[in-house]
Amino acid sequence: MDDVSKNIYPLALERAEKDNCAVGRIRKDCAMKNGLSFWVVGDQILKGAALNAVQIAETVTAL
Repeated sequence: MDDVSKNIYPLALERAEKDNCAVGRIRKDCAMKNGLSFWVVGDQILKGAALNAVQIAETVTAL
């Protein structure tokens, strides 16, 4: 989610009450040769440890 010409990038308000996170503003990291810098936003209350635990359990039981 990154379009500088249209001023589009991820915002926390757009991710509120949604399970998935959004990534944008991906750039080469000037501090590391093969590094990346990026902006990640999400609903930290909704997408927290409890939901992660459920998703991991669902993945493990599906194997």
